[in-house]
Amino acid sequence: MKTSRLIGVLITLVTLVLTVTALIWANNGFNLSPQPMVPKQYTYEIIQVYPHDKNAFTQGLIYSDGFLYESTGLYGSSTLRKVDLETGNTVDSVSLPTEFFGEGIALVNEKIIQLTWKSQIGFVYNKENLSLIHNFTYSTEGWGLTFDGKNLIMSDGTDKLYFLDPATYKQVSYVNVNDGNLPVTNLNELEYVSGEVYANIWHEQKIAVINPLTGQVKAWINLLGIENTPLSEEEVLNGIAYDAQSNRLFVTGKNWPHLYEIKLIPVE
Repeated sequence: MKTSRLIGVLITLVTLVLTVTALIWANNGFNLSPQPMVPKQYTYEIIQVYPHDKNAFTQGLIYSDGFLYESTGLYGSSTLRKVDLETGNTVDSVSLPTEFFGEGIALVNEKIIQLTWKSQIGFVYNKENLSLIHNFTYSTEGWGLTFDGKNLIMSDGTDKLYFLDPATYKQVSYVNVNDGNLPVTNLNELEYVSGEVYANIWHEQKIAVINPLTGQVKAWINLLGIENTPLSEEEVLNGIAYDAQSNRLFVTGKNWPHLYEIKLIPVE
């Protein structure tokens, strides 16, 4: 009888200790779940300024073998063009039919893949001569596009990044992009840089650096004031290209007269 009573007292004491401990942890904000990371902040240093076609409504941008490949938008004037970096001159181009609004581009195995905005149709070109190979379809709007070496990564203006099989163009997965616990929307032109996705945010003078595995924003690049030429409301920052061989990062915008090579500077 005494043993049973003692066991009952011990159980009561253990329960009390566990309850008090839980209350203390709760009141002091203890949380065993991982906390969202606080993104790093970067500003920029301009390394080089290059001319850029003021008539180019830039929607997609990539760098390869000394040239820029640029997709421009607007109905009736959308193009895919090959551009000399040093002069900004177009050395080859193809125009889209007037019913298409050109969007993001990516380079995959010597082929350039180009999205269109609302048509849900993409085009595949030969990089060498920009000849059209075939087209494909997708189920969302098309905004930005990049390639991580395995999958195409596409944005559609929401907070999602979609991963597409580059052989079939079918969606294989997606992630939601968040800054901490807050969704990041208006994801636009994309570039894959050293394992991270750089994303323009439409109508913002900043670039999100995103972990493509989790969707978490790892850093923000503040480019406020980089183009000091008077700009209209729609002449926004949009265009990121990366030279992996020389570790050069280029940015421009819609109808901007300049393209900039920049170096990222951490904000202390």
